[in-house]
Formats: sequence, C-alpha cells, structure tokens
Amino acid sequence: MEGKGLIQIYTGDGKGKTTAAIGQGIRACGRGCRVIMVQFLKTSDSGELEIIKKIDGFDVFRFQTQEGFYWNLDEAGRSRVEAETKAALEFAERVMADKKCDILILDEILGALSNGLVKLDSLIRLLGNKPEGMEVVLTGRGAPEELIEKADLVTQMQKVKHPLDKGIGARRGIEY
Repeated sequence: MEGKGLIQIYTGDGKGKTTAAIGQGIRACGRGCRVIMVQFLKTSDSGELEIIKKIDGFDVFRFQTQEGFYWNLDEAGRSRVEAETKAALEFAERVMADKKCDILILDEILGALSNGLVKLDSLIRLLGNKPEGMEVVLTGRGAPEELIEKADLVTQMQKVKHPLDKGIGARRGIEY
C-alpha cells in the first residue's frame, strides 16, 4: 500500500458500517493490497462472506461460536464469548506485529468495546502499535470520543428510516 496508513471508523446506529468497511477492503484488493478482517460478535452467515471467499488477498477471521446477543447469554455463554474476544484481539495484535496485511478491518470491535469485552485502553494501545503503512478500519455503534480523536476518518451512519420500523425483517442478500 502506498503512503501512510490511517485509522478509519464507521460508527452510528445506521445500516452500512460493515458494508462500507468491506467495500474499502474490496477496493484495496483491486489494487493488489492484502486485507484481513477480524469479526467480533458475529456468528451468522452473510452474503458478503461468500463473495469475499472468491477474492484473492481478502481473508476473514471469526472467533465467536456462541449464537445470540451477548446480553441475552447465560454465564457460561458470556464466559465463552469473553475468551473468544480475547483470542480475536490477540490475533489482531499478531497481525499488526507481523505486518501481515495492508488493511486490517476490526469489524464490530466497537460493539465488543461497548459490551465490556474489550477495554478502551487496550484498543488505544493496539492502535498505537499500528505499523506506519497499515490502514486500520473499526466498525460498530457508539465510537467513544477518545477513538474519534485518534482516528483520521470517521463516518457516522445515521438511521433516518429503516424497514424494521415497519416490521420488515432482515432480507437475504440485502441485510445478510
């Protein structure tokens, strides 16, 4: 990748944060860059994962196995998610330390942060260890001010209207 790698954040209550990060990754792959996406708190299948498998240089890593929202899990489920999140964060640290990619996407890491699975100081330290030429993209709702200040690009996805408001559920090929 050419130039200095920056920190990007896609946040807010609107749809499209992961989609924007994946679009950035696809664009980078089109220019010969290597992309690694680490997904936090995601277990279900989605259309983008199927197409990413066909893109050379774009790899997705998931560590979560527990289905369901974190706040709805029993104690054993929460403990499992906590251990898996720790493993995902350690993996991201190794990716950075070993400079294994040009773009590192930490998808839904802000959700892991807001659920107390990742500590803010640990995430800030991770970003501080970012290699000069690596771009890092963070997604999820509720980016704290400390991360917004550290980032070079922040996009706020704001929900104005959503099909869920009318009782229309997630649709295959559109929301997943």
